[in-house]
Amino acid sequence: MKTRDKQKFNILLLKAILIVLVLLPLKAMGQDVQQTEARMMKQAGENIEKYRKGDVTIQFKTRDGKVIQNAGVEVHQKTHDFMFGCIIFDLIGNENTYKEDLFKERFKKIFNLAVFPFYWPSYESNQGFTGWDKMLTTIDWCKSNGITTKGHPLVWATKSGTPEWLTKYTEKETEELLKTRVLNITAGFRDKIELFDVVNEPINVKSWKHKMENFNDTNDWGVTDTIPLIADYVEKALQWAHQGNPKATLLINEYRTLADKDVRKRYDDLLTELKKRNAPLSGMGIQAHEPHNEWFSPVEVWKTFDLYSRFGYPIHITEFHPQSSGVPITGGWRTGSWTPEAQKEFTEQFVWLCFGHPAVASINWWGFSDRNIWLPGGGLVDEEYRPKPVYIMLDKLINQTWKTNISAQTGNKGSVSFRGFYGEYEITLNTQDGKTRFFKAHVSKNQENYWTFIID
Repeated sequence: MKTRDKQKFNILLLKAILIVLVLLPLKAMGQDVQQTEARMMKQAGENIEKYRKGDVTIQFKTRDGKVIQNAGVEVHQKTHDFMFGCIIFDLIGNENTYKEDLFKERFKKIFNLAVFPFYWPSYESNQGFTGWDKMLTTIDWCKSNGITTKGHPLVWATKSGTPEWLTKYTEKETEELLKTRVLNITAGFRDKIELFDVVNEPINVKSWKHKMENFNDTNDWGVTDTIPLIADYVEKALQWAHQGNPKATLLINEYRTLADKDVRKRYDDLLTELKKRNAPLSGMGIQAHEPHNEWFSPVEVWKTFDLYSRFGYPIHITEFHPQSSGVPITGGWRTGSWTPEAQKEFTEQFVWLCFGHPAVASINWWGFSDRNIWLPGGGLVDEEYRPKPVYIMLDKLINQTWKTNISAQTGNKGSVSFRGFYGEYEITLNTQDGKTRFFKAHVSKNQENYWTFIID
């Protein structure tokens, strides 16, 4: 072999060795990722069976006490107790409404929770003139369709959460105005809205005092006020909201806890302080779209849920926003780009983890359609409300995989037994005399789900 050919051969050989050295660890890493995901999905599935379902027995008798044997029974779950939600900003005040009937049809098919906007600058752009009336029609539509309502946010110490007219007042006066706002909204919507994000992003933005003292400073994020100072104004806000509506579910809402261990720890410190003070906190919110392009490690997601579950507060995934815009996937757990298929796969994995962890009570999407969306391609349907792969997957999960529908026949005791997901049910009884009767039941957690229905 000539010297030049030998050099070329050695270069090619070296390149081949380098490729193998690079690809083998990558392949091994890919296998580790797949094995970890498979193990965690298995755990989530087992938890779903254990924690999201209850044992149910339904018995049928006549008025004189005789059991109804050999009758056909159809059991159909109509609703979920677990909340699957989305913002419904598009329908407020008809400002962004497009194909409203189709929007509503797509929305209510998979969602039983709707979030309404209470950003102070837009809700009360002119002091004393609020936009409460713009929400009533949509709230009533939600109520008539069994959709739980939620308000977001009441307190947010940023430019996006504080109207300019506050600059006319002292810091002490702004706190009184904030108190009035919180009381008016929670009391005024007492029969209309059941959940509130009371304080938004308390550990990642300025405290209320800090913001009011530096109102025109646009650097609102990444500010590290002390935990006691943060807890002071968060506790007050929770107390005002509880005073306005003692029955409402009151949350605080925070981002970066899934991706940043330091933020996770600070949020933990704040929750510890609020728990010590017996603040009227009834749930904790975790945002799941920061960093915007990250495929969150399921290991870190589960660790976060486990960490916060010890407080006993239900965990609410308040802002979930995977996209399909084609930008690169970040975070290191997965690679590639955010295609419609990646959006669907990540969403499916994340939703399984949420539904599979007993501490999680809800998951909320931060945008419904690509027509009006915060992150490009973040909708579940496209600009014409055609279902994207992620919507089709969710529809199947929520309305088929995670809903109980069975056909059975009563036995010697006139009863049927099954294990069903928590929620409302419609039960149909077909007796041998050809008559059909309908009953309703709500399968609930921590209750004995045993009913005896009496028929004529």
